[in-house]
Amino acid sequence: MSVTTKSVDTIRILSAEAIQKANSGHPGICLGAAPIGYELFADHLNFSYKNPHWDNRDRFVLSAGHGSMLLYSLLHLFGYNVTIEDIKNFRQLGSITPGHPEYGKTDGVETSTGPLGQGIGNGVGFALAEAHLAAIFNKPDFPVVDHYTYVLCGDGCLEEGIGYEACSFAGTQKLGKLILLYDKNDVTIEGDIHSTFSEDTATRFVAQGWQVLRVQDANDLNSLKRAIDLAKSDLSRPSIIICKTAIGYGSPLQNSADVHGAPMGQDNLQKTKEYFNWTYAPFEVPADVKAHCAAIAEKKLEKEREWNAMFARYKTAFPELAAKYASFMQGIEPDFKKMLDSLDFSKPEATRASGGKIINEIAKELPNLMSGSADLSPSTKTEIKEGGYFSPENRLGRNIHFGIREHAMAAICNGIQLHGGLRIVCSTFFSFSDYMKGGIRMSALMNIPVVYVMTHDSIGVGEDGPTHQPMEQLIALRSIPNLKVFRPCDGRETLAAYIEAFTQNSPTVLVLTRQNLGQYAGTGVKALTGGYVLSDVEKPDVILIGTGSEIDLCMGAKDLLLNEGIRARVVSMPCMEEFERQTEQYRESVLPKSVKARVCVEAASHFAWYKYSRDYGEVIAMKSFGVSGPAKQLFEYFGFTKENVAEAAKRSIARVKSEK
Repeated sequence: MSVTTKSVDTIRILSAEAIQKANSGHPGICLGAAPIGYELFADHLNFSYKNPHWDNRDRFVLSAGHGSMLLYSLLHLFGYNVTIEDIKNFRQLGSITPGHPEYGKTDGVETSTGPLGQGIGNGVGFALAEAHLAAIFNKPDFPVVDHYTYVLCGDGCLEEGIGYEACSFAGTQKLGKLILLYDKNDVTIEGDIHSTFSEDTATRFVAQGWQVLRVQDANDLNSLKRAIDLAKSDLSRPSIIICKTAIGYGSPLQNSADVHGAPMGQDNLQKTKEYFNWTYAPFEVPADVKAHCAAIAEKKLEKEREWNAMFARYKTAFPELAAKYASFMQGIEPDFKKMLDSLDFSKPEATRASGGKIINEIAKELPNLMSGSADLSPSTKTEIKEGGYFSPENRLGRNIHFGIREHAMAAICNGIQLHGGLRIVCSTFFSFSDYMKGGIRMSALMNIPVVYVMTHDSIGVGEDGPTHQPMEQLIALRSIPNLKVFRPCDGRETLAAYIEAFTQNSPTVLVLTRQNLGQYAGTGVKALTGGYVLSDVEKPDVILIGTGSEIDLCMGAKDLLLNEGIRARVVSMPCMEEFERQTEQYRESVLPKSVKARVCVEAASHFAWYKYSRDYGEVIAMKSFGVSGPAKQLFEYFGFTKENVAEAAKRSIARVKSEK
């Protein structure tokens, strides 16, 4: 048996043993796709196990994230900081080998994967970022940014709609350094896929502008090598390599759904070892395999040394570009104080329009900022003026036409952000955030600062009707851990939201209006607290709490109430998540428990507000979908008027008095 074959079998057995020990996992892909993983790591992938974050490494994305143990076995054999004890602790609490790959937890894991198809989108983002940065920094004889992105996917990734979206986009953009390795085993959890996925995949990818290559038997390493070499040689289009595999290869459960998502059992594991003539102790890596893989990993380090030497020459030849490259990779913080002083927010303006002014000021400060939209930038106002559009003919373009592909857009933006060197904003209408939720959730889970701009934020959309009027979207996004959702009331609060988005390491959603809003004295950086007193009185009788366009109603109601001798404090709450992070003392200063009469106002779902209205308060919010009609009429129809807010305040005050 050759040491290469033995190395592939080591990956198989090590993965199966870890899954059996954990009594949890997915052995099928590990046994079937091990040759793909080995061939990629051994003969193609440029990496540095000593410096897993080396800028010019090739990126590998395991889109079929349920095969995590395959990746951990590869990382262990090729020198990454994944020990045999980590392998033994697969899927255990606190381990660095969790059930699906998690970004930031394990060296060598480029992105969190598991929801099928997300990894394909991430891979497209990596490839786009590489192409854009290469256009900025590469010079003849100085390929500063020059690497490939490899994605291993399965049948399920290609069945998911996000896979179609992302691959169509990649083909249109001719992302030639993107290579998709398709583990085609024709089996998913429910069994044979021919009743659910019978299309001609190759023809589909040809139609999408991809190079299509085939490997009839993934166990043939020479065929795999030739296919990957061919894929790398065609830079005019992305490539898919359709690799025929057998799920659970070598086990008694081969080609069966039973080996997809459950350990094989000790008897079947033993029979699998017998099939591969495996006589080593559990979790033992044969000495010759260990030496073979270590030698390969050591040789790979030469690529990083060569790149470092080249970059040293680059700094001499192009010192300004080299400094710019370093600033891109290290991160740049905009001069927000200058923006606070220079931007004019004196006239009524939609917060989407305010956001458009702000993003263009930020773009001047951040040359590494890109902005994209799902075919809506004229409406979301997120285009970087004079930035051009990214395309096969213009890799320098700072704007991205994502087309009407919201889900892929979010996943691609995650990949752009994860690549390093760039910041990314993407936008659509707020009601379509439902299409993006999977990608937004992954941003939050990975703690990466993708900026999502969602405009047309309420029934203020008007005549387009309930399909385009977001109701439940605010509460849905507010429920995602580690995601900050800002709904600003004017231009200065919108700027504060952008400050938060570009100075934190977590994702942010900016929810902005279509209709014009007033500008208020006292807004601005105080919005960074998430909630603050916008307009106050001595000894308030009632607190009016609102966000976005409903602040205007609260301010109007305050004046009506004052005419009746009722003192109202107005609190702007643009970001509940940030407000909840403040000290208890601060929160009490804004919403003192002693003031029990409260009214919460927001033209969206009511569910988020009861923690602030408490026992005696009122909530004026949506409890149904919207309807089609002029926006002004809709606000009146659903009770969003200053008069209704004032009446609700009086009812709350009366309720407090009746309980005394």
